[in-house]
Amino acid sequence: MPHHDPPIYLDAAASTPLRAEALQAMLPYFAADFGNPSGHYAHGRRAADAVTAAREQIAAALGALPEEIVFTSGGTESINAALKGVGFAQRDAGAGAHIITTEVEHHAVLHSAQYLERFGFDIELLPVDQHGCVDPAQVADAVRPDTALVSVMYANNEVGTVQPVAAIARLLRARARELGRPIPFHTDAVQAATSLPLDVDTLGVDLLSLSGHKFGGPKGTGVLYIRRGVPFLEQLSGGGQERQRRSGTENVAGIVGLAVALALAQAEREQFSARAAMLRDRLLARLRASLGDLHLNGHPTERLPHNLHLCFDGVEGESLVDALDAIGIECSAGAACTSATWEPSHVLVAMGVPLERAIGSLRLTTWPTLTEADIDRVAAALPAVIEQVRLAAAPALP
Repeated sequence: MPHHDPPIYLDAAASTPLRAEALQAMLPYFAADFGNPSGHYAHGRRAADAVTAAREQIAAALGALPEEIVFTSGGTESINAALKGVGFAQRDAGAGAHIITTEVEHHAVLHSAQYLERFGFDIELLPVDQHGCVDPAQVADAVRPDTALVSVMYANNEVGTVQPVAAIARLLRARARELGRPIPFHTDAVQAATSLPLDVDTLGVDLLSLSGHKFGGPKGTGVLYIRRGVPFLEQLSGGGQERQRRSGTENVAGIVGLAVALALAQAEREQFSARAAMLRDRLLARLRASLGDLHLNGHPTERLPHNLHLCFDGVEGESLVDALDAIGIECSAGAACTSATWEPSHVLVAMGVPLERAIGSLRLTTWPTLTEADIDRVAAALPAVIEQVRLAAAPALP
């Protein structure tokens, strides 16, 4: 049956629409002010001034210094640069090659860690509890004299659990004092910008990664905050842009749009959280009323306000996503970044979710432009779609 209503987009964790304010700010740098920021003439100076202003805007949003901000092509590059750049620099400086992270990190962290293992790094993956939370004491206890870096995500991209980053940082600083040397601490904050504070001193982090398209900025833009004094070996060599930390001509329009979107996202955190949580809780309440056998994944309270991650018995997540798409409801089975190679989510497995349940996972992430009517339409449609997918999956009766 074809659908005629406009699609309902419930995958804000995968990507968000570009904010009108960001687009407006970007437009001049595609045409009139197209110059290379390294150029020593008016066009170049205008581009360089725009990048400088954006850097100051980002630094203000993070409570950082402008020179601590590195512009990248997105969250994946920021995370790769953090782990590899600090890892190799620390090992070269004789600080060791032991890296601590968790079992529920984004693949950008886990695959960077696996890459470093090929160069002799010792990677330690810490377990999480049934809510996907890591124990701060366990992180601190894992620190050794040769620990080069610790990386714990701020908020999980699949189940939405918010990690106790500030508590981890406090314990790591105590361990650093015992060892008599700093222990750089990185957080993947890619999912956090719309609803969580990003002040790096309050969080206690030394490196922080962001991706523009997760908070109304353009795709292909990202930020890596590197605290002054943290050892770092650049991963992209060339013309020496970004204070020698990330060569390549700056994406001026993208950087300008990213800065505007981040400033707005952080200014509107409370309104976003209230609206997104209201929509999410409305959907959960209606689904609980009509579906007795749903399972909520992630921490019940310490979670992103727009994240609803559910498992349904007897269905396969991908089939559910396809069936919902056919009636104009767009969401994902687990994480969109990994959907090309579908297998049970490593996050759910680490949380101890049984495999047969983990394959029936659905991630629904709300955005403030959704209406209550949209939410009610999804809640009304989902039980029938689940039943339809279950019947299709059941073996034919003789």
